[in-house]
Amino acid sequence: MTPLPSPAQGRDRDRADTGRDSLAGPSERVEERAPDQPSDLPARSWRAVLRGTAEEFRNDELADRAAALTYYGVLALFPALLVLVSLLGLAGESTTARLLDDLQELTPGSAQDVIREAVEQLQGRSGVGSLMAIVGLAVALWSASGYVAAFIRSANAVYDVPEGRPVWKVLPLRLALTVTLMVLTCAGALIVVFTGDLARRAGAALRIGDSALMVWSVAKWSVLVLLVTITIALLYWAAPNAKGRGFRWVTPGSCLALVIWMTASAGFAFYVANFASYNKTYGTVTGVIVFLVWLWITNLAFLLGLEFDAELARQRVIAGGLPEDAEPYVRPRGTRAWSDQDRRRMERRSHRTAPPAQKDLLVAWLLVRLPGRRAMTTACAS
Repeated sequence: MTPLPSPAQGRDRDRADTGRDSLAGPSERVEERAPDQPSDLPARSWRAVLRGTAEEFRNDELADRAAALTYYGVLALFPALLVLVSLLGLAGESTTARLLDDLQELTPGSAQDVIREAVEQLQGRSGVGSLMAIVGLAVALWSASGYVAAFIRSANAVYDVPEGRPVWKVLPLRLALTVTLMVLTCAGALIVVFTGDLARRAGAALRIGDSALMVWSVAKWSVLVLLVTITIALLYWAAPNAKGRGFRWVTPGSCLALVIWMTASAGFAFYVANFASYNKTYGTVTGVIVFLVWLWITNLAFLLGLEFDAELARQRVIAGGLPEDAEPYVRPRGTRAWSDQDRRRMERRSHRTAPPAQKDLLVAWLLVRLPGRRAMTTACAS
């Protein structure tokens, strides 16, 4: 008797026919044929990227996920301000005042008042600078890691891949990414405050002329934008359980997120200053509401840029030969922590568009072995 084909043989045929393994994502053959650069994609792929980004924005519920990130961001913000104020206190109160003045150019309307009041209250607690820095650093690290954890969950939802990395890998990643983001944030704050008298004193010590200081006063904003872009790129690279093509300092999605964030922040600030009636509606908590809305817009821009990068990754492997609606379209970084439910769900999605290899082999076996096989074979052939 001719044996039935094994499940392994069916999976091998699936992979041969579709250029993919059931749960491992695109095969090596697809990766080799896929374009190396986004600019190599045809025009129809870019149209599909834009269309897919708009569709997945709704399907992945990015507006709700941005609200969750806003919640965790608020929890992480004030402990981080505690550390920042303690560090800036070493340079004097004038440095902190300069930071607050420059924040007016970055935050809209009443959101400035919320941050200013929080910083001034923390600054008023004198005499415990070292203790504030130590305790605040520990609290801020754990609180901010909650934001990173929420971003990891959102990134996995964007790439349609459940978290498969074990906790002993995810937790160090959370903390390391949090520390890196805090360092970048502190560097950005120092760049913002390194102006005026502080810059002149440093210029005199380094024997730098006034013209160089004037150039720096303009160029520092470009450096700040670069730091924000690197921050976004780090989140996009490390957060999802998806193997990319290595770390990219700048991605199309990170550039899109930055442009959307700057445009939306400027537009929202203009709206609040000229048309909004938040004061009539919310009264004394107007500043808090405006700040939360601005933070929600920021997180929404970050997630939208991530969605754009995910759709680019999808269209890249489609150009390499992967079926258009095949899933997963990226290789997971880990599958060890997948539950049975995750595996079943991924199996269903992976075979949703794959050719029914097992079914075809079974029909062929029945045609050969059952009585009247010649008639059946002739009928099927006709």
